[in-house]
Amino acid sequence: MRKLSLFIATSLDGYIAKPNDDLSFLKLVEKEGEDYGYAKFINTIDTLIIGRKTFDYVVKEIGSSHYDDGQRNVYVITRTQRPSVGRTNFYTGSLTDLVKRLKAESGKNIYCDGGAEIINELLNHDLIDELIISVIPVLLGVGTRLFKDGRPEQILEIITTKTFDTGLIQLHYKRKK
Repeated sequence: MRKLSLFIATSLDGYIAKPNDDLSFLKLVEKEGEDYGYAKFINTIDTLIIGRKTFDYVVKEIGSSHYDDGQRNVYVITRTQRPSVGRTNFYTGSLTDLVKRLKAESGKNIYCDGGAEIINELLNHDLIDELIISVIPVLLGVGTRLFKDGRPEQILEIITTKTFDTGLIQLHYKRKK
């Protein structure tokens, strides 16, 4: 069975975005030639699940080819129906049903790139198998929290920790069954 992985960055105090979906704090750790393992990770997946707001931000800032490069299926979770573009599907159905169906299919692993609503729904249904969380050395104080209150307890097992000279610390956990 395929696994679903979260690969995301957060501030030290647990925010994945500043108010108004501002991700500018991520620039604090940008360093030429350093991708924090993203290229290696992305080679292990062939399917991406992403929230519409995160998708729109990345398309605006980087371009649509960041997600849909012809190598993977992209599911943008949205409330508004839109036609598919290339391998990008705008999905309005049940997220839980989608993930269970994708996990049962053959292929590489599945990547969730946020946002917070998507992550927390997946956690509520115990569907995230591993978490790769890059902690940015900044305290934002306010914004969009990575983990919301009210989800069930889940025990995790550490796989690796990595530190980088930019101050970023990357934590890699798997869900303990």
